[in-house]
Amino acid sequence: MRKFIRNKENFTCKNCNQSVIGNGYTNHCPNCLYSIHIDKYPGDRQESCLGIMSPIEIITKGGDAKYIVHICNLCKIKKKNILSKQDSIKTIISIMEAKVKQEIFR
Repeated sequence: MRKFIRNKENFTCKNCNQSVIGNGYTNHCPNCLYSIHIDKYPGDRQESCLGIMSPIEIITKGGDAKYIVHICNLCKIKKKNILSKQDSIKTIISIMEAKVKQEIFR
């Protein structure tokens, strides 16, 4: 497994246009939780896909929201990332509600 590469980069969210100040670990917008498929391995910026990654699931551990699962809208790869304290609680809850509704009404 490759070692994480820290990249401290600011960006504008491709989904909601919010300006995001990166801290070297930031990989998604704290407002809408969308991301961009830019890494093959965390921080390497070697992925050529560059698709928008939609948040599709929140994974909990011990009752706490811990991870967000994204799916790339172009290549359909799924990736799991750690949630941040800056992430919108309202958006996290919205993603969790959508997942529950999807499970109930299959």
